[in-house]
Amino acid sequence: MVVRDFHPLRVAGIERLCDDAVAVTFDVPGELASLYAFRAGQSLTVRRPGGVDERRSYSICAAEGSRPRIGVREVPGGMVSGWLVRELQVGDAVEVAPPSGSFTPDLAAGGRHVMIAAGSGITPVLSIAASLLRNPKAQVSILYGNRRAATVMFAEELSDLKDSHPSRLELVHLLSREAREVDLLSGRIDAEKLRQLLPVLIDVGGVDHWWLCGPFGMVTDAVEVLSEAGVAPERIHRELFWVDEAPPEPRRDEPRPAGPASEVTVVLDGRSTTVAVAEGDTVLEGAQRARPDLPFACKGGVCGTCRGRVVEGEVAMRRNFALEPGEVAAGFVLTCQSTPVTPKLVVTFDD
Repeated sequence: MVVRDFHPLRVAGIERLCDDAVAVTFDVPGELASLYAFRAGQSLTVRRPGGVDERRSYSICAAEGSRPRIGVREVPGGMVSGWLVRELQVGDAVEVAPPSGSFTPDLAAGGRHVMIAAGSGITPVLSIAASLLRNPKAQVSILYGNRRAATVMFAEELSDLKDSHPSRLELVHLLSREAREVDLLSGRIDAEKLRQLLPVLIDVGGVDHWWLCGPFGMVTDAVEVLSEAGVAPERIHRELFWVDEAPPEPRRDEPRPAGPASEVTVVLDGRSTTVAVAEGDTVLEGAQRARPDLPFACKGGVCGTCRGRVVEGEVAMRRNFALEPGEVAAGFVLTCQSTPVTPKLVVTFDD
């Protein structure tokens, strides 16, 4: 059974990373320790107190076995990020759901890992890198893009990690709005830059796993370049953050249910609930009327918090920036983006 209830966690520390970003560390009571034990690369969903249910998912930026810590960059007008970056104080209680997400490595396997991140995409990458490097058989390269040196999140921590593992960690910073001594390290991480940079720095064929995290354009460009180089899809792992440049939702001309509504059964924490979901509504928005405890965060098809598995029936998924092809093949969907296309549908959130 997957437990998704929110619990109040005390803020143990707040570290100012740059003007618009902080790292927030939580204390976990002993009775909840197993519930909040996380894997490298997972995320936490936090809920802001108030009349409106405002919640967001933030990647954990600590090594496995540490206290959970999230990295938060303020989004202009962000209801949750602005509160966390500007108002939160040590000692405050924050409602936090248990860790989730499949952007996670096999730490025991070791191997060669290359991580490409931009901006706040460094948060899960830092967790993955720090955890992997505990295995002496692991080697890590991080290519990290930012606008300016002053906007680099975790700059000192990354430098310390490099100093602790000088022979097994390669760290490369790229800046798009500040000149670097080496022209190759100036500019955005896009397809053109990667085609120039990777042959110089990386033996692409010798990499076991690629970890991509950042804006939509950077991640899709990286997937394109790696695919051109013959990298197998199962070796490419990606995680997106919501950005304005994500493509608009496609027009929904998929098959429709025969009637005005579908009978949708959702299973969460072992409890089944059946509701009528109107034609055109997503599984999440339709079922939430009867099950407000259903998990969600971004509602944009990016974070994967609302992930469920179709047990019976079919859906049409508008967007998917969170699930791997293997997950989709196994029946997993993003319920915030999935509309029923059969009269009867059963979706479980417990897998």
